[in-house]
Amino acid sequence: MKQTKLQELFFTFMKIGAFTFGGGYAMISMIEDICVEKKQWITHDDMMNVTIIAESTPGPIAINCATFVGCRQAGLAGAVSATLGVVLPSFLILFLISMFFDQFLEIRIIANAFQGIKAGVGLLICKAAFTMIKKMKNKKKALPMIIMVGSFFAMLLINIFSWNFSSVSLMMLAGAVSLAFFLLQEYYFGKAGE
Repeated sequence: MKQTKLQELFFTFMKIGAFTFGGGYAMISMIEDICVEKKQWITHDDMMNVTIIAESTPGPIAINCATFVGCRQAGLAGAVSATLGVVLPSFLILFLISMFFDQFLEIRIIANAFQGIKAGVGLLICKAAFTMIKKMKNKKKALPMIIMVGSFFAMLLINIFSWNFSSVSLMMLAGAVSLAFFLLQEYYFGKAGE
C-alpha cells in the first residue's frame, strides 16, 4: 500500500512538473487544484502556509511544496518521491534543450509558442494570487492588505523601471514592517492591560 502511495505521489508531481510552464508560482495553482481540491491531501490552510514557508526558505517554491505534501502523505519516502517527480521533467526537458539550444531557438513555431506560454504563465500566477487572497482569514485587517498592495506596486515599479532590488529584500522588508507593527501593538496594548 505504501508503494502505491509513493507511486501516486511521484506520478502526480511528475505531471505537475511536466505540464506547468513558468516556474513555481505558476505551479502553485496546479498544486492547489490537484492536492487540495481533487486528492484532498492537504487543506487550503496548509496550502497557504506551505506557500508562505516555501517562499521564505531556500529552494524553488514548487519543490518545497512537493516535499511538504509528500512528507505529509508518506513521510521521508513520500517527500523524496514527490520531489523527484516534480524535478525530473524539467531536468530532462532542459537537458535536451541544452543539447540543441541554438537550433531550438531558430524554429519559428517554438519561438511563437513561448510567447503564448508567457501570457498563460501570467494568468496562472494571477489565479494563484486571487485564490490565496480569497482564502485569507485576516483580509479585513488593514495591515496585511496594505502590505500586500504595497508589495504588488513595489514589484511592478521594480520591474517597469528595472531597478536592482531583490524580491527577497522586499519580502524581508514586509516581514520587518509586520513584526514592528506587532511588537508596537503588543507593547502599547500590553501596557494598557497591566
